[in-house]
Amino acid sequence: MPAEYSTPEYVDVIRRGIVPAFGPPSRPKRVIIVGAGVAGLVAGYELLRAGHDPLILEARNRVGGRICTLREPFSNGLYGEAGAMRIPRAHTLTMMYIDRFGLPTTDFMMESDQTWVHIGGVKRRLAEVRSNPDALGFETAPAEKGRLAGDIWAETIRPLVAQIERDGQAGWDAIYAEYDAYSVREFLELKGWSEGLIEMFGLLNNQEALMNSSFLELFREEAGNYYTNMCQIVGGMDRFVHAFLPELEGRIRYGARMVALDQTPDQAIVHYQTMAGRFQAVGDDAVITAPFPVLRHIEVIKPFSRAKQRAIRQLHYDAAAKIFFQCRRRFWETDDGIYGGGTVTDMPIRNLYYTDWGKETGRGVLLASYTWSEDAQRWGSLTPRDRIEQALENVAVIHPQITTEFEVGASYMWHDDEFAGGAFALFEPGQQTLLHDAIIEPEGRFHFAGEHASLYHAWIQGAIESGLRAAIAVHRAP
Repeated sequence: MPAEYSTPEYVDVIRRGIVPAFGPPSRPKRVIIVGAGVAGLVAGYELLRAGHDPLILEARNRVGGRICTLREPFSNGLYGEAGAMRIPRAHTLTMMYIDRFGLPTTDFMMESDQTWVHIGGVKRRLAEVRSNPDALGFETAPAEKGRLAGDIWAETIRPLVAQIERDGQAGWDAIYAEYDAYSVREFLELKGWSEGLIEMFGLLNNQEALMNSSFLELFREEAGNYYTNMCQIVGGMDRFVHAFLPELEGRIRYGARMVALDQTPDQAIVHYQTMAGRFQAVGDDAVITAPFPVLRHIEVIKPFSRAKQRAIRQLHYDAAAKIFFQCRRRFWETDDGIYGGGTVTDMPIRNLYYTDWGKETGRGVLLASYTWSEDAQRWGSLTPRDRIEQALENVAVIHPQITTEFEVGASYMWHDDEFAGGAFALFEPGQQTLLHDAIIEPEGRFHFAGEHASLYHAWIQGAIESGLRAAIAVHRAP
């Protein structure tokens, strides 16, 4: 197994560098890094600081990976976050890089009492739903009447949170051993929830499409307080990845698509394709940050171990879809008094977020729909034009003003992105025990990073942690 490090050790590397934290290298190494997403940029940045010679191969013509700020087709100053759009302040490593680069942040508002809940054809303010949950008409058990599913969820997991607070990592290990085999739905059924309460939780807490994923995925987020204190980077999330470029720009080769991997006892070899032909990059070691759906289609000339092959085949990635509307004015604020937060609905758009992206222009970008899993795949089956038209119909039910204030729309389907193959890794029940160790295990001179090579799936923090782990491993390898 690769060495595992604690958050304080990673913090020390970000603050001082690998050499002060772990000592000088035996000699400087040539390191080939596949992918200029967050994991690849972090690995390259820290290896360069440690005196090594990184080369980053990036198939796209931009850095960032699944940090993807769309500035087209929007008007000047407006943008939409197709990928990562919010950062928990509890994510220490992410916040340290933000501070290191001096990036300004502002709050990302997750909730507002003025947002809408539209279920069963009836539209109510969130404040009204909180004061009278029974008005939603869910067939809950007598003991659940008059209560929100989110409040009961907090009570249900409180003993597990207390176990972690009391026992630390030993508490986590015990919870992993007991609950890894459970999906979210199976956990709720185990705890005696009625079907009506499960449905309420799925709709109001944006979990319905994820009910069959591992319970541990949701619990990690809740126990870590990911959603209680969030921020965003002023001017767009792409400013985060662009902050690495003054050091790394000359070491990135764009338009270089990995097609095969090979290694000898002394070298890691990455074959890549550009419009000009096929080439190879040779290094002492390599860091592969490509998502496993992409790696599945790469020729590995000296095959990986059976455990790694199984992990590449079986690791589940979830679909995600976003639809954006540029609006002539910010009617949700001026007309409805909504400043931040999101509306939930059982219509196909499911979740609608009121953003402040480009607010200084006077116009607004509405995240008209953010969906996952089967909900997202259904949007992906439509043409781009049909997505905008149907989303407009849905949003008009909640905000009739959209028909006169809409200017332009855009959409992004991560499961249709050839360089992503999905939005993020998401364990199915049992996959943490079965696959995680194999996911992060090096294969000779190849090391693996990316949000999938962490337990912070879907978060920038996971990409950073894995990039740091891979950089330290390369630095310390003989």
